[in-house]
Order: sequence, then structure tokens, then C-alpha cells
Amino acid sequence: MPDNIDLRKLLKIVIRGAVQGVGMRPFVARLARETGLAGWVLNSEEGVFIEAEGEEKALSRFLRMLENNPPPAARIQSLEFSWHDPVGYKGFEIRESVKSARPTVLILPDIATCGECLGDVFVRDNRRFYYPFTNCTNCGPRFSIIEALPYDRPNTTMKGFEMCEECLAEYRDPRNRRYHAQPNACPRCGPEAWLVLSDKRVFRGEGIFRAAAHLLREGKILAIKGLGGFHLFCDARNSEAVRTLRERKRRYEKPLAVMFPSLDEIKRRCFVSREEALALLSPEAPIVLLRERPDSDIAPEVAPGNPYLGCFLPYTPLHHILMASAGFPCVATSGNLSDEPMVVDNDEAIERLGDIADAFVFHNRPIARRVDDSVLFIFRKTRVLVRRARGFAPLPVRVKKELPRILALGGHHKNTIALAIGRNIFISQHIGDLDTPEALSAFRETVSDMMRLWEFEPEAIAVDMHPDYPSTRFGEKMGLPLIRIQHHHAHLASATAEHDVDEPVLGFCWDGTGWGPDGTVWGGEFLVGDWVNYERVGRFRPFRLLGGEAAIKEPARCGLSLLLEAFGEEALEVADFGPLRHFPRQDLDVLARMWRTGFRSPMTSAVGRLFDGVASILGIRQRVSFEGQAAMELEFSTRRTKTYYEYEIIRQGALFEIDWRPMIREMIRELKIGKSRSLMAMKFHRTLVISALELARALGHDRVFLSGGCFQNRVLMRLFVGEAGNIRVYWHQRVPPNDGGLCLGQAVIAGARFGG
Repeated sequence: MPDNIDLRKLLKIVIRGAVQGVGMRPFVARLARETGLAGWVLNSEEGVFIEAEGEEKALSRFLRMLENNPPPAARIQSLEFSWHDPVGYKGFEIRESVKSARPTVLILPDIATCGECLGDVFVRDNRRFYYPFTNCTNCGPRFSIIEALPYDRPNTTMKGFEMCEECLAEYRDPRNRRYHAQPNACPRCGPEAWLVLSDKRVFRGEGIFRAAAHLLREGKILAIKGLGGFHLFCDARNSEAVRTLRERKRRYEKPLAVMFPSLDEIKRRCFVSREEALALLSPEAPIVLLRERPDSDIAPEVAPGNPYLGCFLPYTPLHHILMASAGFPCVATSGNLSDEPMVVDNDEAIERLGDIADAFVFHNRPIARRVDDSVLFIFRKTRVLVRRARGFAPLPVRVKKELPRILALGGHHKNTIALAIGRNIFISQHIGDLDTPEALSAFRETVSDMMRLWEFEPEAIAVDMHPDYPSTRFGEKMGLPLIRIQHHHAHLASATAEHDVDEPVLGFCWDGTGWGPDGTVWGGEFLVGDWVNYERVGRFRPFRLLGGEAAIKEPARCGLSLLLEAFGEEALEVADFGPLRHFPRQDLDVLARMWRTGFRSPMTSAVGRLFDGVASILGIRQRVSFEGQAAMELEFSTRRTKTYYEYEIIRQGALFEIDWRPMIREMIRELKIGKSRSLMAMKFHRTLVISALELARALGHDRVFLSGGCFQNRVLMRLFVGEAGNIRVYWHQRVPPNDGGLCLGQAVIAGARFGG
């Protein structure tokens, strides 16, 4: 999204569902004119498209009215929106409907249970009272149950359940909200759930949820089969239960998500803005990262050292009934061992989760594909996705140019894949890091599944330039034209594709690692590029990763490297701080020799590793148990200040370099006099921002695009917008800034190159 230099914005909206032939276009036009907006609305085979331009407050009101008060006959299943720069529309018009020359089949994501179905579930004399699989045309499973197209019941995992007479009558009645609801079912004819205890006792019916709630109160861990896979549940207030879950799951410090019975229960524990509440209650029902209140009763072990909680609400009848029965917040984390894919099958759950869970809630509706929970946070009233999965996948990002049929295979971490079909780029659900055989198997399954569903035959394959990524090696074996794309160019293109910008722009592409064509590890890059080419115009001064991959898990190695760069080998005598205290003297001597000779110590410009090194020097974190942990804790430790550190911008031919060594020397001076580490952490953030914006001005650019995992850091983003002045700042809204968005950038670059 662009920053708010002025009050006038452009809002792009795509509405999907039963929204055609119900008066949606006249309704939109009337609402736009009443709120003083300009732009247009049209129907297409994919839904209703709207571009509305005006003052930000009027646009926000317009969006709320669309979401909360659509025409009576309309059934909105998906409403996606993003903010852009105004283009100067005059008046508001209804445009002619568009028919594509290349029609594209849209598969809707899974949708949270609607209010009407919840009413059925919690009314005792309703035939669907406490039925965990209640749904209608407006809600319920989609992507997780589709086996083939078209989306008809025989092509879903519901094909084994024949509708009873009452359900069939609903399904055939155009006046009924269950008209052509493919998963329609009831207790007489649909799937069923049951609970199995460790002693093999089985509970069914209402007894499932009473027993499950009792077990959770007793501190037990439950494996519960949901919409797109199993979750592991425990009482989020019970420290011992959370510690036990962490030990068994082997997820020792990474934050865990918490499901709450209601929005009011979230508000008791967290600060919730209007936009955060809307996201929590939306049909996508994502996990939303919220700042926790000081008096919260959530166990500190849920998110150790983290001021934010990942909160979400029940999104299936099963979860609603469970949480209503329990009445308290529960950890609800993916049902897997750390770094493995989510379990989806009952037998597989017994095998892989048997040593974690004390009891299981199973059901017999097969899951066609695993779909994890989406994660986002709100920044300046916009959604920033951290993980794009349930509720969002596999909806496409639409670009303004027709692309060849490209299969983009993403990167190594937070992997997603994409299919480019015409102007649509369909993005898979989150797959994850490709570090284990199980994860690689899930990646291969997703590629095969997406290609089969869309009957997709690619013309070319887009992969990361890194030769050792499993996704790259997979693409090499497909026997099709292979387009290798530099990691950070893909980041830049993913950001510009969201904003329909394909001309050369300046991007700040900051993350922890990415293969550079010069043989070094990139990650602190200033690129000027479009969808075909890029030029590296700037970087942060490189330093050595002492021990290579080992430095990613041990920030102390990065901290020591920064000190060696700033002071030479005299760094070992500078002071007893951070990394110098972490390593025994003999290890320091070995690491200094590695720095001097370059043995197993490649050069990196990565800002993510710079964060790690500064966190080490400030004594915040010397070793991590998950990627980004040190950087997160450095962000969370900041305290407001308007000061920043010294730095230099050096020009080396056509390449500018930001030299951070003066900053490190000043840090050491401040540590020696006992300066507040919180102020120093903020000064570090401000130094990155001030130096980067100075470089942007030196390069003559008045807008910048932010992409890469570092831009999950809200302090960094807030500083960029606050310090930008007359520079416009754009960020991600529809795909993650991290490597989960790489496949989008790969698709548009490969499409532009191959099609050109």
C-alpha cells in the first residue's frame, strides 16, 4: 500500500459469490455516489470488480457498507480489497460486463461459518443442533474438499455421503440458502465426529464436546481434525499444559496461536482496533497478531518474549461448539511435529501425533488438501499477510497483462507455488519450509494437485536462482524451458504486481538470505527493476557469515563478524559484550581466523543478518530456535527516540553502499557508558530507515516498494512511512512480504521474459 501523503486514495475491490443478477452494480453505483466517490463497477466471469476513488474516510465507509449491508439477495463469499494511488476518475459509472476470451475457473477458498448456520447449530430444536458440519451456500468448506472441477458434489470429498430427503430438498430449492451448497448435510446423512481417549473409550454426539472441554480443563492435549487438517489444542492459560505441548511437539519458543470463544474474550486479553476486529470476524477468519494487555491471563509460554498474540476465532461449527463448551481460550497450533506438514488423515494422525496428544477428535469427511490457517497483522488500516492460506488461497492476484502459462515454484522457506493463466496468477496455500522429506512430499503433492485441478500445462517453469533449493531442482527435472530468477528481483516484482506497476521502480528488498549472481549472499538490496530486468543500485556493506549456515542459528557469529569488520582483530579486546561473552576465548580465535581467511564464511549484505548481529551485540539473543527470533526480539525491545547512529554512503562506480561500521563503533561506546539498550535498538532501526531514504533521494526516486521478510517488522515500516517526507512508500497487502510471496514475482517476471 502507498503511504498517506494526501487524503485521496483509490480502493480496488473484487467481490465473489452470488453477486450477479442481484442488483449489485446499481447498489454499488448508488452507494459510491452517495459517499462522493468516483470510479466504476463491472461484472465479469470472476465476480464484481470495483475501482472507487475519493477521500480515505469516505472509502472506508463505502467498504464497510459493502461488507455489512449488501443487496438482500446477494451472497458475498469473498471480498478482497487493496489501496492504491488515485488515477483521477471523474464521476462513477457502471461499465459493460466483461467476458474473457480465455475463461478461467475460480475455486473459492474455505469460508468461515455464517451467522445463520451458527443459529442452526445452537438452537436445540433445530435438526442441525450441535452438528459439526453445518454449512450453506454462504459458508463452509470449498478448497479443502474439491477433488476435481467443476465444483459439484461428486467431485468433492462429500461424494460418499448421499443427502437425505430434507437436505436434498434444501439443495434443490432456489429460495433456500442451501441451494446448491455442495457440502450440505445433516446428522442423518452427513459426516460424523467422535472422540477417542488414550484408553480407547469413544464419545459421540454432544458427549464429544463435554468430554473434550473436560480434558482441556484438566491440562490435556487434544488433536482435533478440522477443516484443512489437525490442530493441537490445550488450555492457553495453563503454563504446564503449554510447556508439555512444546516439549512433545518440539517447538520450544516459536509463538503459538490461540483460539478464543468470542471477540469479547479476545478484547479481555488484547488491544483490538476496528480494523483488527473486522479481520477477526471476516469470512477469511485469519489469525490476527494483536498486542497483548498487561493483565492478560494467557500463559507466558504461549508467546515467550513477544508482546503480540496470534488470535483467531472459531471458523467451523466444530470449533464453535468446542469453544462454547470450553468457555476459555485454547492454544490451537498446527497438528504436526516442528518443520513437518500439517496432518490431514486419521490414521496418519495416530502415527505422527500419537506421542503428542492425550486424545483425538476425528471425523470421517476426507480432506482433499491440507490448508493451514492464514496469519496477518494490521498496518495503517491495511492487512499485511504473514502466511496466506485458509480464506485466501487459491484466489488469484490479477495483473493488467496477459501472461504465458507459467508454473512458478517459489523458494525454500515459506514456500508457495503459483500458476499464471491469462491475467490471473493463482497462488497455492502455504506449504512451508522445504527442509524435511515430509515437507518436500507436500510440495510435490501441491504442484501436482494445482496442475491437475486447473488442467494446467505450463509453457515454462520459473525457479529461484539458488542452485540447491529443492524447488529449483524439482523445476530442472520437468523438461520445460526454465527461467531462473534472482531472489530479490522476485521480491520486488511481487510488490509491484500487487500495485499493477510494471515500469522500473526502486525497491528495498531486505531479508535474511538470497542467492546473488556474484556468488555472495544478498539481502540488503536496493534494486531498480521492472518485470523483465533489474539493476542493483545499492546495498548494505557486506560482512562474513562465520561458519555459513551456522551463523543463521547463532546470531553471536553475526555479532562477532560485525565487530571484526568495525574494529579489526582488536575487536576481541574491545569489551566483554554480547558475542565476546558468548564464546570461549579459543573459539573466538578460531572464528577470527575464519573471518580473516574467509574459510566457510561467505559474504552477505543481508539486513536480516545485520539485525541478528546487532541483537547479539546488545545482549538480546545469541542463539535462536527459529528463523527471525533475534530480529523479532530486537524489534520488541525498542523505545522511542528521534536519534540515529552515524553511517556513511559510499559510491563504488554505479553501486552505492551504506557503511554501518560507524554505527557499530558508536554502539560500543554507548554500551561502555551504560546507555539504554532499548534506545539503542530504536536508534538502529532509525539508522536503517534514514540511510535508506537518503540513498533513495540520491538516486532520484520519489517512491519506493518494500519487500522481503524484514518488512514484517512494524517498527521498521512505521518509521519508513513517518520519515519518508515526499517519498511514497508502498507495501504488501495481498501476498506476504516474506518468501511466501516469491512465486507471484517469479510468475510475472517469467511471464514477461518468456512472453516478450
